[in-house]
Amino acid sequence: MNTLIRPRTGRVLAGVCAGIADRFGWSRSLVRVAWVILSFFPGPLWIAYVVLWFLMPDERSPRR
Repeated sequence: MNTLIRPRTGRVLAGVCAGIADRFGWSRSLVRVAWVILSFFPGPLWIAYVVLWFLMPDERSPRR
């Protein structure tokens, strides 16, 4: 199974949506559209995005 990483190519902002889509085998566009729609509802989605941005390893960084 793929690991949860932010890919080097295909990023729009930080690569979080692309990384989630790649990890679960979903369409990147579908994940991005779902994120945009869900961001209009109340909840900590923006905070979760920023947290994942810092916690998800970058594809360029060495893997442990």
